[in-house]
Amino acid sequence: MIIIDADNCRIGRVGTYVAKQLLNGEEVHVINAENAVISGNKKGLVEKYQQRRAFLHKGDPEKGPTWSNVPHLFVKRLFRGMLNRKKQSGRDAFKRLRVHARRPADLKGDAIRIKGSELGKMSRYMRIKELCVLLGHSR
Repeated sequence: MIIIDADNCRIGRVGTYVAKQLLNGEEVHVINAENAVISGNKKGLVEKYQQRRAFLHKGDPEKGPTWSNVPHLFVKRLFRGMLNRKKQSGRDAFKRLRVHARRPADLKGDAIRIKGSELGKMSRYMRIKELCVLLGHSR
């Protein structure tokens, strides 16, 4: 079991590492997912995800694909896009993924940080929690 701390980390860099570990058969827990960051300017990111939401709401809203209402499940949906769900190996890998908003009390072990995913000197970024609030996802 691998525990990854996503606090102040770029979600794309974390996601590639997570996807690789899942496909190798590991069980992965990502903690502090709502404090992860996504690169880009705020206006552009909000527009991008609003367009995706508009596309997803075509047809019957009860049967169509939807985005989650909470930030850590939004991150899980992002990670899902990095796995091949048409193959059994991708579906099995997704079942081994757990994403948490904070560190659960029953989760034992040290969390690792992905090298190269730190925020560093980035000037244009947005936290997942902020993005979900602007999109109207958050509670």
